Amino acid sequence: QHGAMAALMAALESYRGRDRALRALCYVSRLAGGALAPRGSAQGLSRGLLAVSAQLSSCRTVLRLLDDFAMLRHSCAYGLGPKDEDALVRGLSVLCNVADQLYYPCEHVAWAADAGVVVVGSQRWWAASTALWGFSLLLGILRSTSSAQSHQKMRAQVKAEVLTIVSNVADLSNAVHWLPPGFLWAGRFPPWLVGLLGTISSLIAIYQASGRGSSGAA
Repeated sequence: QHGAMAALMAALESYRGRDRALRALCYVSRLAGGALAPRGSAQGLSRGLLAVSAQLSSCRTVLRLLDDFAMLRHSCAYGLGPKDEDALVRGLSVLCNVADQLYYPCEHVAWAADAGVVVVGSQRWWAASTALWGFSLLLGILRSTSSAQSHQKMRAQVKAEVLTIVSNVADLSNAVHWLPPGFLWAGRFPPWLVGLLGTISSLIAIYQASGRGSSGAA
């Protein structure tokens, strides 16, 4: 028990660990708020939980303002990928890095527009950042599928890739929901479903991070 508490405290002291916790709380609040919405006696609590979810989401957006540099370092370190890696996996990884790198400035412009710092329409920039996020998730699904097929004898690797696919599919479903109406199921998800999908992907991320921590990997 002491070891688990120490691991939790260590995770919350890191930026990535704290972001995972905030993300999970954000989606759990949205799930609970959406589930309580139909109940008249709990409408006040429902609105409060949805407001908390929105504030946590805004908090994470602000915290991502400096993520461009970490992403750039990761992209440069990966380059075109290691020579011994599957060519398809390397290509998908490079495209994924490009999409992730472009995501951040688009989100920053949208945030600055909403804050009144720049005079542009924020909706198109939010849509662009969401589309890039969705494209990155789609590439991640394809990469995980290819990676799992090329490591069929490594059960642990396959399990990790399957979890990644489930997480990315859940996030991709939400990403499409947040795109402008008229594209597939954009705008059609109720809050509880958005919260459920986000909670699933958040819990998988926390589980995978705890597994990396216990194995000593970065």
